[in-house]
Amino acid sequence: MSKPSMSKPQNLLLIPGLLCTARLYAPQTDALASEARITVARHTTADRMPAIAATILADAPATFALCGLSMGGYLAFEIMRQAPERVTRLALLDTSAKPDTPERTEARSTLVARAERDGLGPVAAALLPLWVHPRRLADTALTATVAAMAAETGVSHFARQQAAIAHRVDSRPGLAQIGVPTLVLVGHEDAATPVSDAEEIARGIKGSRLVIVEDCGHLTTLEQPAAVTGALRQWLAGA
Repeated sequence: MSKPSMSKPQNLLLIPGLLCTARLYAPQTDALASEARITVARHTTADRMPAIAATILADAPATFALCGLSMGGYLAFEIMRQAPERVTRLALLDTSAKPDTPERTEARSTLVARAERDGLGPVAAALLPLWVHPRRLADTALTATVAAMAAETGVSHFARQQAAIAHRVDSRPGLAQIGVPTLVLVGHEDAATPVSDAEEIARGIKGSRLVIVEDCGHLTTLEQPAAVTGALRQWLAGA
């Protein structure tokens, strides 16, 4: 008797966050490698969301499951505006549908100026309390990963990312038009994009699943990799 055929692995496109690289998803790419054909998008190619999304789409498979964290979520919303027919399912991690506030835009300009003056090391260190759970500030492996991602990104790419984020549009009016299976996930102690932002997204996307990861800050994929991988596995399987 022949064995039942395994389902064909689906394409999975991952978009990192601000000042992050493929390292952000390393635990997930390792754990899900046999279940999906994984690509990590380049998101440092321009200083506006529509242009970055267009570049990502040009390099992406014809159809794909789409996952973005923080800035990656902002780009996921833009991809849904540009090519919703290519996205089979959507995962929005630690992100917001809101546009930038004037205060945040000013803070971004200050961080870019500091990076241009002092390098990205001090900037990454300053962002850590916003990005990771307070108890993980002493986690040397985690903080080293954040520092490595900052070094890989570079000052010029960081400046472009910040400009793109500052000029992003309000994605809330389009939430109701998202019709693919959607996972909304957030760290319980996320100080950058809090639980209330995730709840707003989940309310706006009919049938979406909200997952709140306990004992976790903004960088959920690195802080609680097993919990995030499990949620993504269920999402990919349609559970």
